[in-house]
Amino acid sequence: MIKYFKASDIGSLVNDISEKLTIKHDLSRIPCIRSIGSKSRRTIARCHTISKAVQTGLGIKAHYVIEVISENFDKLEQQDKIKTLIHELMHIPKAFGGGFKGHRHVNKRSVDKMYDQYKSSF
Repeated sequence: MIKYFKASDIGSLVNDISEKLTIKHDLSRIPCIRSIGSKSRRTIARCHTISKAVQTGLGIKAHYVIEVISENFDKLEQQDKIKTLIHELMHIPKAFGGGFKGHRHVNKRSVDKMYDQYKSSF
């Protein structure tokens, strides 16, 4: 059984990445969680959203949730954790409308480029 917990440490890292890369997302609408108990072997993190129908029905703006899978994420080196979070943030479009950017735009090359920008901000 998978359990979910708020992850303020991940939220702080996402805030730092966002500031250094000048990502203009409304971070108050991107909470971060850590899951424990996943059987996934390859998935390190995921980005979730709610459908436009649910947004409209509830009268709320788009929200995204970044989930890190503890069994896979927590054992990574810091550099790989940062790259993973950059990857998830890059899936969120600038329009922040509830959709996702695909892997045509979010890939190893684009993440590495953003990571290099992140490193050079120190």
